[in-house]
Amino acid sequence: METLVRVTDLSRRFGGHLALSEVNLCLDKGEVLGLLGPNGAGKTTCLRLLGGVLAPSSGRIEIGGIDLAQRPIEAKRHLGYLPERPPLYPELRVDEYLTFCARLHHLPRRRTAAAVEEAKARCGLEDSGRRLIAKLSKGFRQRLGIAQAILHSPRVLILDEPTEGLDPLQMRELRRLIRELARDCGLIFSSHLLPEVQAVCDRVAILHQGRIQFDTELAADQPANSWRIRLGPSANAGRLMDLPQVLGAAALGGDRYRIDLDAAASSADLAREIMQADLALYELVPERSDLERVFFDLIGVEDRA
Repeated sequence: METLVRVTDLSRRFGGHLALSEVNLCLDKGEVLGLLGPNGAGKTTCLRLLGGVLAPSSGRIEIGGIDLAQRPIEAKRHLGYLPERPPLYPELRVDEYLTFCARLHHLPRRRTAAAVEEAKARCGLEDSGRRLIAKLSKGFRQRLGIAQAILHSPRVLILDEPTEGLDPLQMRELRRLIRELARDCGLIFSSHLLPEVQAVCDRVAILHQGRIQFDTELAADQPANSWRIRLGPSANAGRLMDLPQVLGAAALGGDRYRIDLDAAASSADLAREIMQADLALYELVPERSDLERVFFDLIGVEDRA
């Protein structure tokens, strides 16, 4: 397996505040790594360091075997980066902006138009080329931010809170895009949504107080998209398995059931299908996972779900 990113003893100080301390990470080709942590844990600082936006106080970052500090231009050619706030210019149109980004990446002019069209198609922006960025919704601006990050076919893709501002349908499309992109690159993204991480990630690292507290592969057989529901007392629960995208249904007693969904489905999809099947839905909550229990234990918060 080819290692695309290797981080060794990475630390960053802001004055007297140690925001990141002795972080060690690696990322292989084809792998999706989720970076989890509460607010202030150091996730964004870590991704800004990996993207070459910040310089580390100490430690080393290698991108494809290239030292990011010693050969930054060469290393950054292999990086696609979406910061927490997409770097957009509201006065430009979508096509103008992506063409400008292609020039920043030194894409040959003969390849620029095709690269722009491919990035738009992947991100659902095919009909938005002439639209002003200022007039795009928050969700479409997020899509455009992702499009600029993948424009030059990077080997390493870094996404900081990529689902921010997306509706459930857009989030499902983004999951599919992430899995598609990971076939040819390594991908790191931060999120505060545990179900999102479980749905798409091969590995998860939990940051707390600037340190990596947990780093492990997610079990392939662990349900990544599970929900608990409560139906009305007269509902025909046998119909649950007939619903599209439902992989399994288990009775928990008291008109409560655990539902395992296809990874591409959302809770909104499940609720809609239950209502369309004329089943009385009284409650819909996410199923607690092993990852959630570890997360709350590490950050010292009691999980009452």
